[in-house]
Amino acid sequence: MTHLTVHEWGRVRVHNDGGAVPFGHFSRRQANALLAAARAHPLSGNEGTAILSDHHRHLTARQHVGVIAAPGCSLEILPKIDPDDAQDDAGIRRKLVRMLDVALGLNIGDGQAAAMAKQDHTLLEILIRLFAERLFAEAKRGLPRAYMAQQEDLPSLRGRLNVTRQFTHNAVRPDRLACKFDNLIADTPLLQIMKSCVLFLRRHAVAFETVRRLDELRFLLADVSDLSSNALPWKKVKIDRTNRRWETLYGLARLFLKREWQSTHADATARYGITLLFPMNKLFEAYITALMKRALAGTNLTVHAQGGFLNCLIEEGENGEESFQTKPDIRIKDGERTITVIDTKWKRISNNSGDKKRGVSQADVYQMMAYARLYRPNEVMLLYPHHAGLSPTPLDTGYGMLGGGERLRIASVDLLQMEGAIAGQLTNLFAFKGIIAEV
Repeated sequence: MTHLTVHEWGRVRVHNDGGAVPFGHFSRRQANALLAAARAHPLSGNEGTAILSDHHRHLTARQHVGVIAAPGCSLEILPKIDPDDAQDDAGIRRKLVRMLDVALGLNIGDGQAAAMAKQDHTLLEILIRLFAERLFAEAKRGLPRAYMAQQEDLPSLRGRLNVTRQFTHNAVRPDRLACKFDNLIADTPLLQIMKSCVLFLRRHAVAFETVRRLDELRFLLADVSDLSSNALPWKKVKIDRTNRRWETLYGLARLFLKREWQSTHADATARYGITLLFPMNKLFEAYITALMKRALAGTNLTVHAQGGFLNCLIEEGENGEESFQTKPDIRIKDGERTITVIDTKWKRISNNSGDKKRGVSQADVYQMMAYARLYRPNEVMLLYPHHAGLSPTPLDTGYGMLGGGERLRIASVDLLQMEGAIAGQLTNLFAFKGIIAEV
């Protein structure tokens, strides 16, 4: 099994010649298998190169992080949180798990994730182990059960008599009674999904302890039906007060089995492959949104993600149609009034003091000017990840828009800090401008 790690936009070498494959290389066969897995993913783009591109002698990772696995090989792609900081892969992996925890609401807990990341496991192995350990702990506390309607011919009455069946099928069997009753069983839609996830992950786990834990879970779930991935009853799962403690596990199962932007892709034709990918721009946005809600908790401000939907233009004439709809990443509102619009950008902002544009895209500025006109906030903001080349402290620079009173702020946030410190940075951005009264 060949496993390699690369960072966003990094290269991994491919050995195209015959003979033994050098250390740190994939063979051409392995590279093709990884490319096929990446191209089969919904995030691969029209040309299939949005995740991984082939340059004959090397593969180039794009702006997606996670794990691509194929028979005999796997590639882990880690984010470039701060290119100027010589942080080891374990630290970056630990930070990535924390970002996923906050952004997706998985309630993993930093301590458990940090302990596993220090063991130098891949991201996939860490998430599998987290799922297995949490599921085992909950299963030992007791499996959630539900009453299921059943029908059976019995020698004595149980529940209610099925009159129709009794006088048709059992007309010549007076020793049998057609019974209808409710039976308390563990073979529920929730546990069917849990078992399917256990069986799926068992094929991809590598660490001995993880494999052992998954085998123990197979034994504990022996009475639960085995269903194919296409037959899983997702719509029948109801999370309520009786099974609330299983909500995080259900979220992790969706992470592994469902096809969503932040989840895995498992091709039914590639039995032993798995692709667990997260677009960093989307992950950064969701992470900041969750921390912004934490930062502004207890104030009169509310945080709204991916909304607004105001149009830029309207066709002239009677009943003119509107077009060019907008969807800001984050809007901060005071009641019904939008006071700030924020767009998160997973890009490296320039540290060149002589560059007045600081590497900010002209298209991004035009976009923010449109938001300022449409939503009428006090200000609009472009928020970037901080890096050591900028300054010791996060960036916070203001600009006025010519021809009007609108204001644009360009700020950065240091992701190498813990979540509490990052929430404090976000709070400071607003407290400094007087939007909220105190930090």
